[in-house]
Amino acid sequence: MALSKRHAHGMDALTIRFVRTNLDPNLYVLINDDNIVLIVLYVDDIIITSNDENLTRSIKANLCKQFEMTDLDLMHYCLGVEVWQTDSDIRLCQNKYVGEILERFHMTKYKPSITPCEAGKKLSCIDDSAHVDATLFRQLVGSLIYLTTTRPDICYVVSLISQFMSSPTMDHWKAAKRILRYVKGTPNLGLIYKRQSVLPKLQGYVDADWARSIDDRKSTTSYAFNFGSGCFSWFSKKQDTISLSSTEAEYKALSSATQEAVWLRKLLCEIGMKHVNPTVIFCDSQSGIQLVKNPIFHSRTKHIEVKYHFVREKLQSEDISIVYYSTLLQVADIFTKALSKEKFETFRAKLGLDLVM
Repeated sequence: MALSKRHAHGMDALTIRFVRTNLDPNLYVLINDDNIVLIVLYVDDIIITSNDENLTRSIKANLCKQFEMTDLDLMHYCLGVEVWQTDSDIRLCQNKYVGEILERFHMTKYKPSITPCEAGKKLSCIDDSAHVDATLFRQLVGSLIYLTTTRPDICYVVSLISQFMSSPTMDHWKAAKRILRYVKGTPNLGLIYKRQSVLPKLQGYVDADWARSIDDRKSTTSYAFNFGSGCFSWFSKKQDTISLSSTEAEYKALSSATQEAVWLRKLLCEIGMKHVNPTVIFCDSQSGIQLVKNPIFHSRTKHIEVKYHFVREKLQSEDISIVYYSTLLQVADIFTKALSKEKFETFRAKLGLDLVM
């Protein structure tokens, strides 16, 4: 449903009994017995979703009485994201957008790549290759960042090349072009969210790669969360401070994942999906888990910033539960480093990415 621009700022969903969520000012919720209606606003666009079609029609009718609106019926395309809905699942992809950026950067005739980054590939601020047009490089990185809206499989390498936007070299440019070659071969890949017969559980995966950066030896934090099927929240970023051990790097990553888990739990609670049980976070570091569970702050943890100890508090309050998970099964590994083809495709599938069309 689209709302005309001249009335967009005058809309007040609160007048029809909606409640604005505290965690997202653009998200409104209406809970009526067992029925839930969600409204998301973005400039002059409105997305309405509900588990009751009659209630949805009634709300649309009320909105149309107050504002000049165009009802686009079932959502199929919004802000560059294609949406395919069936009785069994919802599929998201950016096939059209992929075609546009391939045309824009003249990559339509290049041979596709099987992965977005060469296995074990590391990039540096200092290399012997020539410098390239920084403006063009930034435009390409910006385009790829938006593509990660539905493509978590390129999240790590896009985060990596974005670290070199101030002074890109030919090595960085080639790494960026490889991402384009990869998406050229997988334009119809997207996220698939399947209908669940029971209330799904929120669960996450967390990983860290110690001293990954060869320029400053900072580590990489990554996490991913799903709710039933399909990843819907993911993160890959170089840590702000240097970790003195792999255990410390994992501990910092666990803290970041815990903050996201707490935020997601609060958001789900606001839309009528309260979680009674702790949110399980899978971690492949036994030492990191033991550090979180240890209530004693000994000499080895005194140098770690206080903000990272937040994870201990949430473990004790049972908001989260940290469970060991084998490195061979750790999905979040796809957000920390460049993987081999076999491992990359396995973890990509576990994120809920598959052919949409």
